Amino acid sequence: MSYFKYQSKKIYYTETGSGEPLLFLHGNTASSRMFELLLPLYQDRFYVILIDFLGHGKSDRLECFPADLWKEEARQTVALMEHLKLGKIHLVGTSGGAWVALNVALKRPDLVGKVVADSFDGRTLAEDFAEKLIKERAGAKMDEMGVGFYQWCQGEDWESVVDMDTKAMVSCAEGGLPLFIKPLEQLSVPLLLMGSEEDDMCRADFLDEYQMIAEETDAQMKIFPKGKHPAILSNAEQAAEAIIRFLE
Repeated sequence: MSYFKYQSKKIYYTETGSGEPLLFLHGNTASSRMFELLLPLYQDRFYVILIDFLGHGKSDRLECFPADLWKEEARQTVALMEHLKLGKIHLVGTSGGAWVALNVALKRPDLVGKVVADSFDGRTLAEDFAEKLIKERAGAKMDEMGVGFYQWCQGEDWESVVDMDTKAMVSCAEGGLPLFIKPLEQLSVPLLLMGSEEDDMCRADFLDEYQMIAEETDAQMKIFPKGKHPAILSNAEQAAEAIIRFLE
């Protein structure tokens, strides 16, 4: 197990495989464990790096999550990339991790090769984001599979992690906080937008959002007709093929 220090706290990360460096960024209430089953699809071609953001998985805990969580996690990611000293690293961010990946690329394009942003709302959060999130989290905490996922990713304090994340995201949505540190049209690295048409956790018009982002950034798009949230898991093999083709 590997850790590095960030603002006096320990952040957990792992490294495996060989090839160009590829860093996966997990979504809200998840951890790097969500990518473990995907490693065989990538580690023969890439030097794969996984991270647990502060407050998640095996990293140190926080008393609360900030409302600008995705910007803060981008700062943690940049700190890891500087710590590793691997030059330019490709980023794959899914769900909340997609905003993190884009913020890293906007903040430090000198450290980033290409970016894959999977299964997220886009430039803004939907008007009903907070309402849907509260309902979804309440249901997940009563669902055996949902609780099992939280426990698998976080451990015994899963409920505290979920509640802090929900509070932070509701604050972000209700406060109308900007999701990016810079205008997205300033993105200077190649971008692949990925998602599933059946994803009911993304905004209903996410395809329109993707199209607008593509027009602003010259991004490529890969949309799967089937599969739930996130696409990188529900369409694992097809997603890996698309990501590898884009990165190589």
